[in-house]
Amino acid sequence: MYDLLVVGAGPYGLSIASHAAAAGMTVRLLGRPMAAWRDHMPRGMFLKSEPWASNLSDPEGRWRLDVFCAFRGLTARHAEPLPLEVFTEYGLWFARNAVPPVDERTVTLVAPAAGGFQAVTEDGERLAARTVALAVGVLPFTEIPAPLRRLLEALVSHSSRHADLDRFRGEDVTVIGAGQAALETAALLAEQGTRVRVLARADRLCWNDVPPPWERPWWRSARSPHSGLGPGWRNWFYAERPGLYRRLPERTRTRIAAGALGPAGAWWVRERVERGVEVLLGRQVLTAREVPGGVRLETAGRHGGPQALHTGHVIAATGFRTTRDRMRLLSPELRALLATGADGAPEVGLEFESSYPGLFVAGLVTAASFGPSMRFVHGAGFTAAALVRGVGRRLRTGPAGWRIPAGRRGEVPEAVRR
Repeated sequence: MYDLLVVGAGPYGLSIASHAAAAGMTVRLLGRPMAAWRDHMPRGMFLKSEPWASNLSDPEGRWRLDVFCAFRGLTARHAEPLPLEVFTEYGLWFARNAVPPVDERTVTLVAPAAGGFQAVTEDGERLAARTVALAVGVLPFTEIPAPLRRLLEALVSHSSRHADLDRFRGEDVTVIGAGQAALETAALLAEQGTRVRVLARADRLCWNDVPPPWERPWWRSARSPHSGLGPGWRNWFYAERPGLYRRLPERTRTRIAAGALGPAGAWWVRERVERGVEVLLGRQVLTAREVPGGVRLETAGRHGGPQALHTGHVIAATGFRTTRDRMRLLSPELRALLATGADGAPEVGLEFESSYPGLFVAGLVTAASFGPSMRFVHGAGFTAAALVRGVGRRLRTGPAGWRIPAGRRGEVPEAVRR
């Protein structure tokens, strides 16, 4: 039986496994390393985060992005966007050097079992562990607007489903959304010869400014410090003090997580969008239906009447919704025992343990608890260190110290009953 089973081998899963192995735990890491970055993001994209804020985390800080770039003869400079391919290669390099051997099989089920948990792999093998850390990334939580959900994927797809946009060469595509994913996807489509437009509810597009120089007068730094989420004291708090953020009232945390760092494009994609992409603002999709040659969208504007739009394909760059019900990897009985917050995401404690003892969660799903940094690679370092401390505490406590999840005092978890 393993001390810790880490499900997911993206930046958070890799970082957690590195910290756990260094702490002397027996760890099993499952998942295809950097799968979302390798298989679900188009070639030609860039990392929106600064290179210095995009490190995966090992306890000694030996396997940083700048070390990898120096090893490869590359540069990673402040205010210069990093190609997605370079970051993906960095993650694979980290996986080879900073964590135990990765089991690349997919986990299909995690369920309570005697002494902890049982995980089932895609080929039917069953693995036992005292604790589990779910670091499943964003793909289970993709959100497509309700009017589009009944259409076939050949007509409507989420932006995270495309590692290759070549299929849309010479076609007509409508991208829905106003954030970085929508704007960069649209720019890439336009540059390959696709007729593309962006359709958004917002009345205007927002663009991030070019970051201020790394070296600058002290008084400018004091007024607006650098942080892993951009300059400014508010961003600094979100990025550098997630433990304090966790202590804010739940209603405040949920509101900030939903609204902070709203949809915006990186400064380096603005000219590309304005040069080659049609933009339709202040419009919302009311209905969508299949027609010969594609999709007919009925839209309504805040300042005008309904309008119809015909397009060959719709790409919904409409983000993610991290509710407990979308964590299908967990058995139904385990999902039902997880306490949730106001946004429907599982509640976690100060060390990322869910309300079910021994089950830890990491990444985007914890943004309502620990703040906007959990939506970015930058949050992996804090998460890995705190979560592994929590796992160590749970292992020392053992099954005898398991608590009944709040709100379920009349029920005994299956793992305890067995």
